[in-house]
Amino acid sequence: LALTVFALLFDFLKRRKSWSRYPPGPTSLPFIGTMLQIDFHNPHLSFTQLSKKYGNVFSLQNCWSNLIVVNGFKAVKEALVQKSEDFADRPYFPIHEHLGYGETSEGRPFDPHFLINNAVSNVICSLIYGKRFDYDNKKFQRLLHLFEQALNEETGFLSQLLVVVPWLLCIPGVPQSIFRSQKKVLDFTDELVKEHRTTWNLTQKRDFTDAFLQEIEKAKEHAGSSFNDKNLHMVTIDLFTAGTETTSTTLRWALLYMLLHPDIQCKVHEEIDKVIGRDRSPQMEDLVNMPYTNAVIHEIQRYGDITPVGVPHMTYRDTELQGFFIPKGMTVIINLSSVLKDELIWEKPHQFYPEHFLDAAGQFVKREAFLPFSIGRRACLGEQLARMELFLFFTSLLQHFTFRLPEGQARPREDGHFAATLTPHPYQIQAVLR
Repeated sequence: LALTVFALLFDFLKRRKSWSRYPPGPTSLPFIGTMLQIDFHNPHLSFTQLSKKYGNVFSLQNCWSNLIVVNGFKAVKEALVQKSEDFADRPYFPIHEHLGYGETSEGRPFDPHFLINNAVSNVICSLIYGKRFDYDNKKFQRLLHLFEQALNEETGFLSQLLVVVPWLLCIPGVPQSIFRSQKKVLDFTDELVKEHRTTWNLTQKRDFTDAFLQEIEKAKEHAGSSFNDKNLHMVTIDLFTAGTETTSTTLRWALLYMLLHPDIQCKVHEEIDKVIGRDRSPQMEDLVNMPYTNAVIHEIQRYGDITPVGVPHMTYRDTELQGFFIPKGMTVIINLSSVLKDELIWEKPHQFYPEHFLDAAGQFVKREAFLPFSIGRRACLGEQLARMELFLFFTSLLQHFTFRLPEGQARPREDGHFAATLTPHPYQIQAVLR
């Protein structure tokens, strides 16, 4: 008995010592925790502001859920690189269980949002379904519209509230009313997969869907395989989200910055004319000879801050970060915005400054703190595809057009609107053939 009491006492003292090193944070109120401290429309800005008071690793409590927020390049690198296994898990999202599983005349002002979205989405469609759609195709436009609505639903205030107060999902009709578009996306992708099955040939792989269907056939005899219809739908949605939303948003920021910085646009034009000319299409092999354009694209991603808050992580086991104790099973939020605009790293963190990625000789320099796709085990799998898309789309657009602010238009806003990604506010643009 004495030995048991000693063991329990030793364990208690050890745990108390560990929890005494738990990250600090704002005072938690009954029931609502620290939710009043967060601007859910701009959470990354709230996290950065709180880090100035509590340090780069601090804690929050949303209702009954404890969170850890990590800021700054040094702390993020320690968590996602040096201790990547400790932070490799993903938290459980109960919401998912309730889901079931133009043509424009030259010089005329227009909003580039949907034209860019159409072009980028078609690249993903060709990978998934083996075909491209006409921009006026009703099915294609419906798909894009549903995806945009679904992304806004998933990142809205009510969605975030359901993550921290999951028992609200038990109220009949709540999930269905809040996530209508997400359910429609699942139904729509189900229709496309059914159409694909009718023309599927086991001996011929036309695209990603064919390859996945073949794996489903192989896995029929293996219970519990991850190759099934439900996962096919979810992977398709993940590909669209990662391959379309982030890239198209980055390109919209790119055109906005070219509007606002005509001197930088002029330098990109000069480099394109020198390396590629105007008679052939850009190729990835050109990138190595275009340091300034490469620097501009990287600065668009850094300053645009497309995904300011990464997908949450969860600790795989008890660990330490920056000297603080982080218990197993803790949800961890990585504030990527604090890295991309870290005042200790970047010369002009709050300005659009391509020279961040150029050395004294004008050659491109990759910066260690450039983490728009996150880093470590949970880094974005579509990073290489996104890099290729950005370079080829951006250089093709600048090769053929000069982008200007329409006469009489007010200067567009440079701050973003936080939804699935940090997107530019709507703006008008003139595209003039070069």
